Amino acid sequence: MKKVGIIMGSDSDLPVVEKAINTLKEFEVPFEVHVFSAHRTPVEAKEFSANARENGFGVIIAAAGMAAHLAGAVAANTTLPVIGIPIKSQNLGGMEALLSTVQMPSGIPVATVAIDGAVNAALLAIEMLSLSEPVLEKKLADKRAADTAKVLEKNAGIENKYNN
Repeated sequence: MKKVGIIMGSDSDLPVVEKAINTLKEFEVPFEVHVFSAHRTPVEAKEFSANARENGFGVIIAAAGMAAHLAGAVAANTTLPVIGIPIKSQNLGGMEALLSTVQMPSGIPVATVAIDGAVNAALLAIEMLSLSEPVLEKKLADKRAADTAKVLEKNAGIENKYNN
């Protein structure tokens, strides 16, 4: 199975990124985690991205806040799918990261999830890998069924309490 590369621009992004890590662990998807900054370690970020396919990666998740050029810098150096996680900031609430991540020029796509949307980034990566890994497709279907059951159980409780 291909690995998921997870890159964060700073270790301060780890509390958000850990949600993606935990989701990948839940699905038993192999991954590696790195701290590479588009601005402070551009050479290392480029080398990781340029060699990711040859190193067994199938998808890269890039999380960054503020200027948030990491996902775009990664995408510019690989043809693998890149998923950007804009990280919430104190100054603008993550809107600057969202716009920097989602507003990519034609030719260099970055799939972008919600601000701090690490779980969805991991699930999207798993969906991408499931195209060639039927076991992941089954796990995704099972998770959806379990999530549906949880909501329906909560619905039944609300109905029983208020619809008498």
